Amino acid sequence: MNFDVPYAITCRIPKTTITGVRERVTEALKAEGFGILTEIDVQATLEKKLGVKTEPYVILGACNPKLAHEALQKEPAIGLLLPCNVVVAQDGADVVVSAASPHAMFQVVKGVAGIEDVATAAEDRLRRAIDSLRS
Repeated sequence: MNFDVPYAITCRIPKTTITGVRERVTEALKAEGFGILTEIDVQATLEKKLGVKTEPYVILGACNPKLAHEALQKEPAIGLLLPCNVVVAQDGADVVVSAASPHAMFQVVKGVAGIEDVATAAEDRLRRAIDSLRS
């Protein structure tokens, strides 16, 4: 499973399971001011709707209320790009954790005054959260 894309912040945690990492991801995000608003169990959804069996794959909708409020004040339509999506996926014996890069996501509104500062703050926090999972 390749998450090595320019619009993602990614780490691979070797020899573990999604069950063991899911709580660590939530705690790492919480330490950076993010809460989980939504959780989509892609594996369960694909099996139920299509009868397709896949490895565990969860999309978490993470939100930092302070940063979200700041972004919405600068650009009300920014809600179309929120919350920050974080994927936690089993990949064989490893787990991949990957967040959408706020810098990449906010490129569509790059001309809005102050929005780059919000994207930078969100990206820095997401990077710290994901980097903390490596230890």
